[in-house]
Amino acid sequence: MSLTLGHKIDNLGYGRAKRRQGNEAVLEGTMSFRDAFRDMLDSIKTPYNECIEYLKKNMKLDPYFVEFYKWSKENNVPIVVLSSGMIPVISALFETLLGGEPDDHLYIVANQVESRDGKDINSEGGWQIKYHDDSHFGHDKSLEIKPYAALPDGVRPTLLYAGDGVSDLSAAAETDLLFAKKGKDLVTFCEREKIPFTLFESWESILATTKDILGGKVSVKEVAQDGLTAVHEGANKN
Repeated sequence: MSLTLGHKIDNLGYGRAKRRQGNEAVLEGTMSFRDAFRDMLDSIKTPYNECIEYLKKNMKLDPYFVEFYKWSKENNVPIVVLSSGMIPVISALFETLLGGEPDDHLYIVANQVESRDGKDINSEGGWQIKYHDDSHFGHDKSLEIKPYAALPDGVRPTLLYAGDGVSDLSAAAETDLLFAKKGKDLVTFCEREKIPFTLFESWESILATTKDILGGKVSVKEVAQDGLTAVHEGANKN
């Protein structure tokens, strides 16, 4: 949902240029994501309910995510949405874009929204983000992944992760297979840190790869190795 948040900051907050400055500061390590993101969201004075309606009217899901969502339900593949966004916003968008409340195979782990200084959240400047944890990320996504990664063989699930931005940095090295969106900050970070990843431009390739893994046509290790080779050879260019 980072694209959703970026859209909101660019159009209702202080704009894309300043948002990019914040992202670059996080990538360079001169500012925590927690502080940068709060600064971005604090630039939005639009009442909370109006923000929700604005996003409902202006956001669309990748059509292949909808296909992935349906396929995952049919094949008992859980989807966990680890987001730097806020649960009420994400839930409202899913209900609108999926045509109803998501089924039980989709879980959302994210931040919350709260009143600012006792104001009505539906008043101008009346809401703010309530972070999920005390980390410098605000929501350290790696903390959600590590317990699953520590499970013994036979119980431990295969962990696939798709991300694009600076909010995904903590999770990048904790998953079995990382999909990083072409042209986005996560690619820059992974190339710099030599973290293997597989590029994606839409959920079409994620769906195809996940189907191949579940069907036994390819292993996670093989796909991850291809990603590692691409990093070393400089083939994963954004």
